[in-house]
Amino acid sequence: MHAMTDAAELDQVRTTARRFFAEEVEPHYAGWEKRGYAEREMWRKAGALGLLCPQMSQENGGLGGSFLYSQVIIEEMARSGCELPGIYTHSDIIVPYIERLGTPAQKARWLPGCVSGDVITCIGISEPNAGSDMRGLRTKAVRDGEDWLISGQKIFITNGWLADLALIVANTGEKTKSIFLVETDRPGFRRGRLLEKVGQKAQDTAELFLDEVRVPADALLGEEGKGMGHLMQELPQERLIIAVSALAATRTVFAQTLDYVRQRRAFGQAIGDFQVTRFTLAELKTEIEVGAAFVEKCVAAVMRGHARYGGSLDGQALADRTAGARRRPLRAAVRRLWVYVGISGRARVRQCARAADLWRQQRHHEGDHRARYRGVVRREIALIR
Repeated sequence: MHAMTDAAELDQVRTTARRFFAEEVEPHYAGWEKRGYAEREMWRKAGALGLLCPQMSQENGGLGGSFLYSQVIIEEMARSGCELPGIYTHSDIIVPYIERLGTPAQKARWLPGCVSGDVITCIGISEPNAGSDMRGLRTKAVRDGEDWLISGQKIFITNGWLADLALIVANTGEKTKSIFLVETDRPGFRRGRLLEKVGQKAQDTAELFLDEVRVPADALLGEEGKGMGHLMQELPQERLIIAVSALAATRTVFAQTLDYVRQRRAFGQAIGDFQVTRFTLAELKTEIEVGAAFVEKCVAAVMRGHARYGGSLDGQALADRTAGARRRPLRAAVRRLWVYVGISGRARVRQCARAADLWRQQRHHEGDHRARYRGVVRREIALIR
């Protein structure tokens, strides 16, 4: 059970996050976009304000908050118009693996720095020939006495340029995979190029190369050969985070559109007074609220503790549903974009580009959504037997 569930404290987190993005991120964001990564000091400032790893238990140095704490931080990031998904990738996707699977020594070594922002994490799964299908991974870890030697290549790694600690998924058997905690300053560990992207330009994304990187036996995270199962257990929350971010961005773009149609005038009246504008925006507002209701239902399931995949029917069903939860707001955001472009013409180019970025983010995260939809069809609609 989480220690912090008070609504007043949630409001305090939201206020803190809003001020942080306004004062510490927005003024520097354009510069970070040009060079491809944010300042390390930004991470430390976020940590000092309690904005990193808010769900981590208090005994491990976190706030002990629920998923709602992460949700309000993600919403305020979207509201600011600054795309730094590495923050919630670190806080709500990667670090939970360490807290859940780590030994007491691993937790003591890494978790305090993850909370303070002194340790930035990344997770190395994707490879040039393997993305959502992890069976195609070629990175391997072989025993060498008491140590492991890890060799392989990772690509499209969020936080890869700045990371101090990488969770590397590697083959440890013919059909088994394991997760290793690898410091990025170890001999044989090398960063490749900082990848240029169409969107999310301030978020560092890099290639990683491992050439017989030697790590001790205690670098193994969780059980040997159980890496696939460990990764699957966090899938529902990972998908839900994407949905929450997309929904928040959708609402932001919609609010900008409303503001614009109230100010812009044509033929002697605000363009928001035209019937076609009103009807289109009403339809889109309905889409947003339908998507929000579904996301809220999934959040409630996470809050009830049904977020683990773990082979249970509840866990599998939630994983399937969150595949849809992330997709609806993303699609709605794209519709918001085209309505916005149609209404504003060439105005507000930055916001239009940001909304277009959501579509590219969706394509990146889609992965296995069709397979998950089969699960929804099977369990919820009973059309597949």
